[in-house]
Amino acid sequence: MDKKTEDIFNFTAVSDECVKCGKCIPVCTIHNVNADEVTSPRGFIDLLGAYKRGQLELDKNAKDIFESCFLCTACTEVCPKSLPTDMVIEQARADIAQKFGIAWYKKLFFLLLRHRWLNDLAFKLGYVFQTCGFKIKAEIDSMSPRSFVPMIKADRLLPSLMKTSFLNSHEENIDNGGKRKVAVFIGCLGNYNYKKVGESLLEILETLEIDAFLAKDQKCCAAPAYFTGDFDTVDHNAKFNIEYFEKFGDDIEAIIVPEATCSAMLKIDYEHFFHDQPEWLERAKKIKDKIFMATEWLQHHTQLEQLLASKKSMPNIVTYHDPCHAKKMQGIYNEPRNLIRQNYKIVEMSDPNLCCGFGGVTMQTEKYHFAEAAGKPKAAMIEKSGAEIVSAECSACRMQINNSMNVSGVENVEFKNPIELIAEALRK
Repeated sequence: MDKKTEDIFNFTAVSDECVKCGKCIPVCTIHNVNADEVTSPRGFIDLLGAYKRGQLELDKNAKDIFESCFLCTACTEVCPKSLPTDMVIEQARADIAQKFGIAWYKKLFFLLLRHRWLNDLAFKLGYVFQTCGFKIKAEIDSMSPRSFVPMIKADRLLPSLMKTSFLNSHEENIDNGGKRKVAVFIGCLGNYNYKKVGESLLEILETLEIDAFLAKDQKCCAAPAYFTGDFDTVDHNAKFNIEYFEKFGDDIEAIIVPEATCSAMLKIDYEHFFHDQPEWLERAKKIKDKIFMATEWLQHHTQLEQLLASKKSMPNIVTYHDPCHAKKMQGIYNEPRNLIRQNYKIVEMSDPNLCCGFGGVTMQTEKYHFAEAAGKPKAAMIEKSGAEIVSAECSACRMQINNSMNVSGVENVEFKNPIELIAEALRK
């Protein structure tokens, strides 16, 4: 491990580097909804340093504080020293999980993420349950982007489940008669909830005459477990995926991912996670050059932009939200816009970079009040933009933003992944 990497995982070194300039405060998602110095980036850093020096006991109060970060990385983007607040918090959460354990419902969820067959079974049963046991607000339609099941005891919307997952709806190898071939990593929400994203991606690849390998043995990227501190699940899934990707061979040109969080996990966080496992660190580094967000690869490695320019203009007005794991972590923000604007009018909201407030499993369950509060400003921005469609290449953002618009009473705005918009334009 080199000196730079070693410093990243040395809480005391990070704490000592912080000059308390306060530039992180205005952009911090949690501080904007819970204005307490301890739940600010410099507060987190101070407490983490004290924890590692043995001056702070990891009690339930500290646990509550360290689990309040949205991990949006906004602070690292503006920090003059680029201090990795999110990364040290992720390490602290592993310590928290070891000391306090993980809630049973999270354990069950992470168990599903380890086993695709069990996940398939659980979601199929969930589909039956939702259609029989709930009164649905929107008509259940396997291809509808706004189908939701109301959550019990809360005026909250969750994405409805599909009868058959995306991966189980197609052959593993799809021949589009091309001389090129890519693998698709679909992500869990895209596989089980937002199936139209994958269907649209296949349409695009067919139009471009690029063969698709659906990589049906893929496991969850393990981002939910990583952000929660379940490092056993991360270790299991990450090693499996790396070994699996290594077998693809040279005929697979790229692994394209229509999900910002999954792409960032595979391409960036696997390296962070394996910082103390040299062999796996090197293997993670070797596969990352083949991993791309879908719009990133489609713009830079195909003629899609030119093809879209030859198609008719669409009547819809679109506003684009930058997922934290796309812009802040991977520098992806122009690519989806460049492709969308060939056929749609784009209007920017006042702060497309503002975190939507998803925040991970803990934030969506035990700390949902923070997620709800963080989502309302984004919903207001979307409404004020006057757009008919809000787009983002991230299903976690989709889930959060749709719920935020529902809670805030924002109507007549539809969410679509840029991949869906592109496919619609190609049909014209």
